[in-house]
Amino acid sequence: MPEFSPTLPPLSLYIHIPWCVQKCPYCDFNSHALKGEVPHIEYVQHLLNDLEQDLPLTGGREVRTIFIGGGTPSLLSSNAMQMLMDGVRARLPLAADAEITMEANPGTVEADRFSAYQKAGINRISIGVQSFSPQKLARLGRIHGPEEAVRAAQLAEGLGLRSFNLDLMHGLPEQSLEEALDDLRQAIALNPPHLSWYQLTIEPNTLFGSRPPKLPDDDALWDIFEQGHQLLSAAGYQQYETSAYAKPGYRCEHNLNYWRFGDYLGIGCGAHGKLTQADGRIVRTVKTRHPRGFMKGNYLDKQHVVAENDKPFEFFMNRFRLLEAAPRADFRRYTGMDEQVIRPQIDAAISAGYVEETTESWQITEKGKLFLNSLLELFLTEE
Repeated sequence: MPEFSPTLPPLSLYIHIPWCVQKCPYCDFNSHALKGEVPHIEYVQHLLNDLEQDLPLTGGREVRTIFIGGGTPSLLSSNAMQMLMDGVRARLPLAADAEITMEANPGTVEADRFSAYQKAGINRISIGVQSFSPQKLARLGRIHGPEEAVRAAQLAEGLGLRSFNLDLMHGLPEQSLEEALDDLRQAIALNPPHLSWYQLTIEPNTLFGSRPPKLPDDDALWDIFEQGHQLLSAAGYQQYETSAYAKPGYRCEHNLNYWRFGDYLGIGCGAHGKLTQADGRIVRTVKTRHPRGFMKGNYLDKQHVVAENDKPFEFFMNRFRLLEAAPRADFRRYTGMDEQVIRPQIDAAISAGYVEETTESWQITEKGKLFLNSLLELFLTEE
């Protein structure tokens, strides 16, 4: 066996459910407004076929985390979810303590359905709240109100899940500092173990992209971030990634695996995968984006092997988003390359004040966070 194989990275599974009740004006994810019923069972069948085709890329490894994203996965019937999870367990070894997350919109979380999801194996729910202001929710095209968001969070807590997350946005159209902090206070009051707190960005291929709303300026955004960060810290949340805060012991293991440059299978419409092979090659996969093509059985859109000289950039692009120190040994473990290959770039990053080095690890500095693009550019290779 090649000596690389004992240190293959941890493996996760991402499953994409592509439908929404309606498309939000800021969303550039691969989601499609429903025209009629969700083809629940048929789509799950295709997901499991897609998974089977990818199994040779996994090397028989155990899956540590699963994330069911979308779209709106909570549109999936409880029978379809049971069939999906049973089908995954029949095809892949799943860690006994695997974290299994599902995204849900507050308007689609019915109590009886959610306890059925839990029976199927879901043990963590991520609720897309975005705001507690009815006006801001309407502006964002959300179809739920603040009461439903509160009810969904209380339901998640009452189920006794392993964890739950609230997704919240700031820097919303014409949002004041006080409005942004008020959203955060209401989220904190619901006591989620994990909070994702994103700044709204305008993406090109969205409704907001073609008709941009007026967003807070940079100074206002900085005040929102700074004071919001203080509120979260005072409430016992620790920031561990650009937009992620968690109570101790409740970080999202699935997202941590992405940022540590771990491996993941991606199944379903438009899903991306990254699979390290026993010989050290890193294979990236992209699945067919539109449900029409995917449900004809054409699952794989493209696949390529990451070029050797692109591996350092890809490793650090993920790794430096995390605030924790990066163990130096992980560079070899996750890329299969010797540290000497990147010694000049690391030295340049240290002398620029972007990174601090110990015998064990690299730690991005405050300056490195501010100049993240400049730091990452050091690892870009010339064509």
